[in-house]
Amino acid sequence: MTTTDKASPRDRLLDAAAQLFYRDGVSIGVEALCKSAGVSKRSMYQLFDSKDEMLAASLERRRPWYEAQLTAPDAEGATPRERILFVFERLEQASVTPEYHGCPYLAVLVELKDVEHPASVVAHQVKDRLEGFFRAWAEEGGAADPAVLARQLMLIFDGASARAGARIEHLDDGLVTGTAGALMDAAGMR
Repeated sequence: MTTTDKASPRDRLLDAAAQLFYRDGVSIGVEALCKSAGVSKRSMYQLFDSKDEMLAASLERRRPWYEAQLTAPDAEGATPRERILFVFERLEQASVTPEYHGCPYLAVLVELKDVEHPASVVAHQVKDRLEGFFRAWAEEGGAADPAVLARQLMLIFDGASARAGARIEHLDDGLVTGTAGALMDAAGMR
C-alpha cells in the first residue's frame, strides 16, 4: 500500500488539485480532478462546496511549502541582501526544471482575473506576504525607499517566473539574481 492509498479523500483531492491546476490551469474540470484523486464527484462535493473552494484550499495548503522554498536555510544569520538574493536564486534553480510552469499564485491571479474569487484572495495574500518580506528586508538593509524596492523586486520576480514558466526565458545565467542585485545597489541597500 502506498502513502497515496493511505491519504484521506480530502488530501488526495487537494494534491490532485495542486498538481493539475498548476500544470493545466484552473479551467481543469471537476471530473478530471476527481479521477486523478480517485474520489467520486459526490465525495468531492461533500468535502468542498465548489471547485473554487477546492482551488483556494489547495493554494492555502501549498503556502507553507512555497514560502519555505524561498527562505534561506540560515535566514537568521543571513543579511537582508542575502535573504533577497536567495529568493531569486531559488527562482533560477526552479525555473530550469521540466515541471516548472511559473509562480502558481501569479498564474491563478492571471487566469482568474476576479479579485474576489476565493483562490485569488489566497494568491493575493501570498504575493502580498512576499512583497512584505522584501520591504522588511530592504528596510533592514538600509534601502532609501524600501516600499519602492519591494515593488521593483516583485516585478522582477513575477516577470521572470512568468517568462520562465512560458519557456520564453531561461533563468540559468544569473540574469535575475544580477538584476535584483543591481536594484538593491541602486536603492543603496547594504
